[in-house]
Amino acid sequence: MNALDKEAADVDETETLSNAKLKTKKKNKNKKKKKMKMASNDAEKRGVCYLSRIPPRMDHVKLRHMLSQFGDIQRIFLAPQVLRIVMNLQVVHMLENQWQKSSQFIDPTSQGHAKQSRGSRDQAYSEGWVEFGNKSVAKMVAKMLNGEQIGGKKRSSFYYDIWNIKYLSKFKWDDLTEELALKKATREQKLALELSAAKRERDFYQSKVDQSRALNAIEERLKKKQKVPESFQAGKVIRHFPQKKPIAADSKQNKADLSDDILDAVFGGS
Repeated sequence: MNALDKEAADVDETETLSNAKLKTKKKNKNKKKKKMKMASNDAEKRGVCYLSRIPPRMDHVKLRHMLSQFGDIQRIFLAPQVLRIVMNLQVVHMLENQWQKSSQFIDPTSQGHAKQSRGSRDQAYSEGWVEFGNKSVAKMVAKMLNGEQIGGKKRSSFYYDIWNIKYLSKFKWDDLTEELALKKATREQKLALELSAAKRERDFYQSKVDQSRALNAIEERLKKKQKVPESFQAGKVIRHFPQKKPIAADSKQNKADLSDDILDAVFGGS
């Protein structure tokens, strides 16, 4: 085999390897597309329920245990009571329309028999979202449990609490995650603005303190050199007034005699 044949064989081998790599990349892309399509189809089948009130001492573990008996549960998110999640205007408007259409939705403030928390140190939650693997299951659970007593064992801390659960039509889990990310960014921006304002206030106060100290130091140096003007001198001002000499006791008699002599001289008296 001559040099030309070897070179041609190397070129063919290189082309074969490159073609194999391209085929492998195409296969991987097709697999990813299929997975994404399957995930999208799976997400379309899922349904999300909204809980407007989370009983005291209930967490995601207990909630999953109680609701998983009705169907497959994918994800659960509970909003801490201190950091209550505020949904965007579009989602709020959609929820308000659904609440107005449904007369069975229970107002959390109207529960008179809710068992009070006994000073639990557990994290308290204000609201929550539960994603079911099937829309029909989510609808069934919301319709069946909403307004009903939670029940269970009587020694349970939320035995007398009432379910407040609503199925969210056309609501996906991505809507919630996007809102959480936006809320976090807004909170961080607000915190940065507050820190910046506090820093400016601190710098302004520090500059005034330094200015006051400098003026006091200048005044002290002037006092030591006795060149301080009256406007800079502090303390009580002592005023000095000129005193007149006292009048003698026989001053009236001398004044009268002097007046008689003057009259005699003027009028020619003897």
